[in-house]
Amino acid sequence: MTEIKVYSTPTCPWCYRVKEYLEERGIEFTEINVAEDLEGREEMLSKSRQMGVPQIEINGKIIIGFNQHAIDTELEKINADNQ
Repeated sequence: MTEIKVYSTPTCPWCYRVKEYLEERGIEFTEINVAEDLEGREEMLSKSRQMGVPQIEINGKIIIGFNQHAIDTELEKINADNQ
């Protein structure tokens, strides 16, 4: 099963954009608000060693920032694996 996490903050416009992008495509994800969720923030830092948001984790692969190409590439890999 595909697991997608979006590490974000409430004041980040790119965080809103990445969540909107995934929602428009019907992609389910778990949002982790790293401004309030200290465990989520530590998890994000341990995986990426970076504080910037958004960070998207797709099946263990970390994508930093709203990188549409990288997101699409990982989603295509998932679709290919499921066929």
